[in-house]
Amino acid sequence: MGSAGRAVRLLRGERSQQQASFVELFFDLVVVFALNQVVASTAPGLGSASVVEQWTTLLQATLLVLPLIWVWTLTAYGTARFDPRGNAAQVVVLVTAFGVLLLGVIVADAFETTVLAFAVIYVALQVGRVTVLALTLRTHPLRRLYLAASFWFCVSAVPWFLGAVMGGTAGMLWWLLAITIEYGAARVGWPTPRLGRERIMAWAYAPEHLADRYRQLLMIALGEAILSVGIAYTDRSGFRSLTQTLGLVIAFFTAVLLWRIYAYKAGDLFGVAVEQAEDPGSLGRVAAAAHLLMIIGVVCTAVGHELVQAHPTGHTFLSWLAVIIGGPALYLAGRTLLEWVVFNRVSPPRLIGIVALLLLTLPLAFAPPLAAVATAPVVLLAIAIADVRRAAGRPSEAPAPPG
Repeated sequence: MGSAGRAVRLLRGERSQQQASFVELFFDLVVVFALNQVVASTAPGLGSASVVEQWTTLLQATLLVLPLIWVWTLTAYGTARFDPRGNAAQVVVLVTAFGVLLLGVIVADAFETTVLAFAVIYVALQVGRVTVLALTLRTHPLRRLYLAASFWFCVSAVPWFLGAVMGGTAGMLWWLLAITIEYGAARVGWPTPRLGRERIMAWAYAPEHLADRYRQLLMIALGEAILSVGIAYTDRSGFRSLTQTLGLVIAFFTAVLLWRIYAYKAGDLFGVAVEQAEDPGSLGRVAAAAHLLMIIGVVCTAVGHELVQAHPTGHTFLSWLAVIIGGPALYLAGRTLLEWVVFNRVSPPRLIGIVALLLLTLPLAFAPPLAAVATAPVVLLAIAIADVRRAAGRPSEAPAPPG
């Protein structure tokens, strides 16, 4: 068998299973562990008395979450193209999982003592994976995509390393540039000298598989939100106050509502909608962006609930409201985008919910943190009730993706 034939054996066939494999579930758990470590390291920084330190902590958390989600995204796209039940794909996924585990272990000091280690591990993961896959594909046409990605990860490696060496505000700006390069290059098709642009969309290969992967990650992330606040609650020595217990209950209720709002129709049907679309690749990319917003929203919400465990009463800083209120608002924005992907419409209740949360930010700045964290589930509950009332007595709705 020729080199092209050997490469084809590694790729998905028409009869490949669409459900996420066990190795992918294992990988998701490692990624969520890393996200949990970001949440755990962000809450103490937000609790600082320095407003500058609070906002710096939020920027640092963003610079950690985005690359972690990007590693997950490219891994998911890889197993959408390569059969995740094959030994070669499993080795790549497991090596990536180990790299993410190392990133999760060091994120707490990623802007201090382990800043260079974070950059080295991240760059090695991204450059190493796409280079190995490009070599594996040999003469297969898909090889061009991974060669182009390898070129751009080498380009972004420069600001990653410069940021690690410089540190401080300048270092964060370099890392922000690195992330912008990576996301931007992928968005425009990895334009590369002598290779051009590649528009080989993973969503065209396995839309149902990717939909299953995104659903799985979001559900695990919601579980992580409960895990983080539960750990914060149980780690407190001595008496747990009524406000802390109430904060735990609110966190659980909020996670349930976030799940309900996601799963209600669009969350279940978006894979079918992408598959039925005239351009599955483009629509799938929008669905991926929607999930990126929702996952960041879940992470912010988790930070807010953990923060309230330490500071249930007293003054509420605007940086705290950025996660307590901004997290659910981001989640609703992503879910609104997903509604458009599946049904080609904008959801008025979700838009109203976003506006309501933003308008409530000002008065909540004068309320204790517990009052702020209790406000979001009230808005979410109203949206969930509106969904039920809208569907009452109507037949099940079929996907109608935009043309």
